[in-house]
Amino acid sequence: MSVRRINLALQGGGAHGAFTWGVLDRLLEDETIEIAGISGTSAGALNGAALKAGLAMGGRQAARENLDWLWAQVGAVGDMRLAGWFRAFLPAANVWEQVTDRFVPFSPAETFTRLFSPYDYGPFYSNPLERVVEQFRFDLVCGAFGPALFVAATNVRTGKIRVFSGAEISTASILASVCLPTIFQAVDLPDPETGRVEAYWDGGYTGNPAIFPLYASDLPDDTVVVSINPRQREDLPRSAQDILDRINEISFNSSLLSELRAIRFAKRLIAEGRVKKGAMKDVLLHIIADDGLMNRLNARSKLAPHPGLLWELKAAGRAAAEYFLECHGDKLNRESSADPGILIA
Repeated sequence: MSVRRINLALQGGGAHGAFTWGVLDRLLEDETIEIAGISGTSAGALNGAALKAGLAMGGRQAARENLDWLWAQVGAVGDMRLAGWFRAFLPAANVWEQVTDRFVPFSPAETFTRLFSPYDYGPFYSNPLERVVEQFRFDLVCGAFGPALFVAATNVRTGKIRVFSGAEISTASILASVCLPTIFQAVDLPDPETGRVEAYWDGGYTGNPAIFPLYASDLPDDTVVVSINPRQREDLPRSAQDILDRINEISFNSSLLSELRAIRFAKRLIAEGRVKKGAMKDVLLHIIADDGLMNRLNARSKLAPHPGLLWELKAAGRAAAEYFLECHGDKLNRESSADPGILIA
């Protein structure tokens, strides 16, 4: 079989990004698939940076090993809703959280984040992901070798998306992409267009993931979206926590739905001959997801990356990628396997 070039658009979703780890692990086993571009947000940015650095270090196997390393590091972080100084005084905080989650209708750690801003920690504040991200080989992450990488974050002042690429990608820009404002302090980065230092929050608010950077003419038409936020839930949320969780899911999917509408509109213009061939990207859309699994998980597990859960999600991601390759692999570089019209209906 000839080489099939694809782009990857990797959603954010905290610890649920381990599902994407499994998807990537399976795709890397297929030597007929070449990853040409990656757009990642939040956990998708972590996965994208580890994937690119690994490919540059030593190819497919090195990329798989680098992803394994990344999620072992994330699994060692513990519950990110609990400040580091708080965990120091309560070593059993993670165990307490797991026990109470079974018997009480609220999360103690979630309550903690509502009572305290990350700015309340003063000199005790630290971002637990910083020690992980700063270990990335940024000479490889930002290098020309391997797939083009794009990382999205949200400008707090303007509410607009900013996409980092090339030498702009750094520890700070990746931490900005994963910056949930109830958990982490905003990340300050200079904006070359305005000359101002801007504060950034999680990219999921404005691009989860951002697909438009993958429209570059040198990148393939095929974009595979790895989705980890369920688009649909049958049950009406009734508890305060479930209502808040669903609000967050809808918010974090809204930018993706907007991009799917734009893709559908562009495809219609192309099909009707209203634009010249090649004037607009005719995206061939594919989606790898397991909404059934994500519906069974609660949003709290996104911020509590327990190793057992991470490995279960990896296995589920591998299975979802295997299913996609069996059912739709022959459509790559030929036609879409996902209809944006149905997805946004």
